[in-house]
Amino acid sequence: MTHKLYMVDVFAQRPYAGNPLAVVVGEQFLPDETMQAIAAEMNFSETTFVLSKPEDDGAYHVRIFTPSREIEFTGHPILGTAWVIRNYLAMTPMDEISLKIAVGKVMVTFESDKDGKELAWFTAPSMTLGSKVSPEPMARALGLNVGDIDTAAPIQVISAGTSAIIVPLCSLDALQRSRLDPDEFEGLAAQGFPPLVYIFCRQTDDINNDLRARFFFEAHGVREDPATGNGAAFLGTYLLEHKVFAETELSIQIEQGQE
Repeated sequence: MTHKLYMVDVFAQRPYAGNPLAVVVGEQFLPDETMQAIAAEMNFSETTFVLSKPEDDGAYHVRIFTPSREIEFTGHPILGTAWVIRNYLAMTPMDEISLKIAVGKVMVTFESDKDGKELAWFTAPSMTLGSKVSPEPMARALGLNVGDIDTAAPIQVISAGTSAIIVPLCSLDALQRSRLDPDEFEGLAAQGFPPLVYIFCRQTDDINNDLRARFFFEAHGVREDPATGNGAAFLGTYLLEHKVFAETELSIQIEQGQE
């Protein structure tokens, strides 16, 4: 049984930027332990496994693994996998690719912007708002002072299969000083809070952006995604729910690009 491996950069404005992704394509899924071992060997934020032929409804079945576990929903692997399908698997040109992931079907749409550059976007699955976190333990877990937390909106868990904690901060300085400390986070983990933390502030260093954001998560140690699609989807739900902005479209400045 032969499988092909593709490596792509997602959310990238140039080669070797954005968020890297490994996509493994085959007629059948490999055993779970083998897929997990490959994801650990690749050591990217995520590695996806996709069946080379669509199901009867046209959707391509995809499974997503971090170096430590399988996850239900994440953003840049959805976009990167759809791009691989569109360019290497689809028999005819397709501007819409349907993916079957653990939380259901996700449609990825490809279009061109006014400059002729290709854009890809997807409609996120339904989100649910979960438990709220007290500022004090969250600040300690991020190496911050309580005063660095913006209390105009709550610290809250957002879920779509996968869950993340959304943390509003007061300043760009606080955002840049943040580091997720796994030891300090243990108390929150014991209460069931997920070790995925998406922090943001309204200060940016680019007038074209509305927010600056960072995303920390645990996978054999704390990692930081240079760009993350599910985090942006979680944040969008959070901002709308708590009416943080009047606008419905926002530009989020991240470490290596824009979402």
